[in-house]
Amino acid sequence: MGKRTLITGIVVGASLGGLVSLLNEDARKYAKELVTSSCNTLSYYAKNPSEAVSTVRDTVLTLNETIESNTGSAVNALEQVESSLNKVLKK
Repeated sequence: MGKRTLITGIVVGASLGGLVSLLNEDARKYAKELVTSSCNTLSYYAKNPSEAVSTVRDTVLTLNETIESNTGSAVNALEQVESSLNKVLKK
């Protein structure tokens, strides 16, 4: 029950915050541009589904390469921290 209440509160709060921000003219223009751009992109991909699949595939491959690279860096950093901690704790 608490989890549901929390999620509902977050959604309602975000919605109200978004509506209040639309009182600003610049925010309304930006939101309109964003919705228009999103509709155009969605329409294009609906007409060209193979292009959509290709774009998603390329994005997933790029994301995978980034994760692999960062994982290696993170493991290396953790090994260095572990080594440093072992040296400090042995003294």
